[in-house]
Order: sequence, then C-alpha cells, then structure tokens
Amino acid sequence: MPNLNKVGTALPGDKRRGDDVIPSLLRLRVTLTVFFALDGFLFAGWVVRIPAVKQQTGASASALGLALLGVSAGGVITMMLTGRLCRRFGSHPVTVACGALLSLSIALPPQTHSALTLGLVLLVFGAGYGGLNVAMNSAAVDLVAALRRPVMSSFHAAFSLGGMVGAGVGGLVAGRISAASHLLGLTVVGLVVTCVAGRELLRHPVPAGPRTAARDSAPRRLDSHSRRLVLVFGTIALCTSYGEGAMADWSALHLKQDLHAHPGVAAAAYSLFALAMTVGRLTGTALLERFGQTRVLVGGATVAAAGLLLGALAPTVWPALAGFAVAGMGLANSFPVAIARAGALAGPGGVATASTLGYGGMLIGPPVIGFVADWLSLPAALTTVAMLAAVAALIGYATRNASAPETA
Repeated sequence: MPNLNKVGTALPGDKRRGDDVIPSLLRLRVTLTVFFALDGFLFAGWVVRIPAVKQQTGASASALGLALLGVSAGGVITMMLTGRLCRRFGSHPVTVACGALLSLSIALPPQTHSALTLGLVLLVFGAGYGGLNVAMNSAAVDLVAALRRPVMSSFHAAFSLGGMVGAGVGGLVAGRISAASHLLGLTVVGLVVTCVAGRELLRHPVPAGPRTAARDSAPRRLDSHSRRLVLVFGTIALCTSYGEGAMADWSALHLKQDLHAHPGVAAAAYSLFALAMTVGRLTGTALLERFGQTRVLVGGATVAAAGLLLGALAPTVWPALAGFAVAGMGLANSFPVAIARAGALAGPGGVATASTLGYGGMLIGPPVIGFVADWLSLPAALTTVAMLAAVAALIGYATRNASAPETA
C-alpha cells in the first residue's frame, strides 16, 4: 500500500505515482473533470444562442460586441479576486460557489431586450465564469502536482468535450424551442450537477504534493524572473484563448451570415472546433511526455494559425468547417500548459494572473472582432485570430530556454 496520511493523500516521501494506487486522488480527479465539463457545456450552450439573443435585442454587431464586453469585465475582475478567495477559503469551496453562480446566471440573457441590459446581465455571467475557471484550475494544479504527471490537458479536454456537447445540443434545439427555455433548462442541469459534484469535491482537502510543500515553505513574494515568467505564460494563454473565444461567439454567425449556412450547420462550427480541441487535449499528456512543451506549443500554434486563416477566408461552408477543426487541434494544449506552469510556479496567485490574461483573451476577443467586423467585415476580423496564434508560436519559441517547474 502507498504511504498515505490521514486524509488519504500520498505523503511527499511516497515514490509511487498514479491515480490507480491512490483512490482518493482518482475520485478527486473525476470530480474536477465534471466541473470542467460543466463549465464548457454551459458556456457553449450560451454561445450557440447568441444569434437568437442578438435578433431579440436588435443589436448591431458593434452593439453586440459591447454587450459581450460585460462577460469580459465580469470575468476579469472576478478572476483576480478569486485567487485571493482560493488562498483564504480553499479552491474547492470557491469552485462550488462559482459553479452555482454560473448556472443561475445563464438563464438571464434571453430575458433582456436591449444591448444595455444584455451587457449588464452578462457581467454576472462573466463573474461566475471567470471565478469558476480560476478556482477549478487552482484545484487542478494542486492535483497535478500530487499525481506528478502532466495531466492538466485532460481537464481542459473535459471543458472542450462539454463545449462540444453543449454546442451540439444547442444546434439540435435551435428552431425548436426558444432561447429562454433552452438556457433555463441549462440552469437546472447546472445546479443539479453542481450540487452532486460539489458535495464530493467538498469532502476532499487539497492534496499534498511537492509543489504545495515547496510553495508553503517559499517566500511569499516571487522574484522578478518568476513574475515575468508568469506574465509570459499568461500572454501565451491570451493569444491562444483569443481564438477560442472568437470561435465560440462568432463562428456560428460567420457561417450563417457570410456563408449562408443552415442554423444547425452553423452551430456545428463551434461543435467541430470543440471536438478537435477535445481530441488534441486527450492526447496532450502523451504528446507532452514525448515531444516536450516547446514543440507542442510552437507546432500547435502554427497549425492553428493556418487553420484559422482557412476558416475565416474559405468561400464555402465545408472548407471553413475543416479550417476550424484544424485550428481546434492546434490550439488544444497551449492554454492548459501555460496555466499549469504558472500555477506550478506561483500557486493560486499564478493561476489567477495567467488566467486573467488567458481568459481575458477569450473574453475580449469577441467584442474586438465585433468592432473590426463593423469597420471591415467579419471574415477580415477573424483573421486577427490567426495572427495572435502565430504570435503565441513566436513567444513559445523565444522562451524555449526559460526555466520553470516541470510539473505541468
């Protein structure tokens, strides 16, 4: 039997690894995976209903972009606060609380009838979304350290899988039930899952591991080199998540408006993108162990840039769908690796900083694209996503020799 402490987690002296010999860590990993999947499911359920909400409010592309900025503002503000809350109360209780808030707030957007009120309720939605992402990523970083394997991508695979399912369900019910009924149903699902999974999560303390022990004994302030590395990881996350946010909020509208696709086919754009990200992240652990972080990051971001250009500029539906799928595969592992390494370096504060930058890219991308779409065109606006993916590849290559903990 492995050397366990009284809460069932492995003591630092235990040399054996793997959730098959530590059942408590396996249960915790499954529970956290559920929260990542729920997050993706709810977010995708909202984004595939954006065209319906846009029509309901009568908003222009730029007005919709401003309203979507509510998600950005609520998310970014809450992310920094959540890092402090995780340090004070623990990442597990904060994860449960933010999961409930996100579930409740998703029912609000279809109740609005102007871009202004839509933006206000999206502040609440963004707060739940941003808080949940910092809290569950902080919990996942601690678990990764205890398992001593680079499994962070598997959690983000669950997010992508949840997004694929959420987008698929949204595509199936589009035209059959109203956006209000659909999103109210997601509230019910979200609250039930949060209640069931939350009870299990609250039973588990933060697992002991090399990183948590090192962090507890380390000085409270990071040196300037470590702070710069956290910002670098956050910038990489921003560049790649900008594309994920763009695909979530604008891919369906691009196919419907510019390529005249059926609403169900348009919804499939994000579903295919999420499926490709899921596949890429499920294979992420093996890829990282075999090729290393630099090759996976640089190669993936380069492939993503090419796929995003194809998706934005293709003249017909099917090449655009293929481009979005290729982009999903390319972007799959950049974000989880960046967040995991920031957390391994600086704990919940590092996760909060990198997440604020990273999810900030996911959240500010859609409104920026809205403005550019009004000035130029939506296809032209989507080419900015490819540019930032290329920037991520360049940064990843330029920082290939930077030192940081390798527990990602």
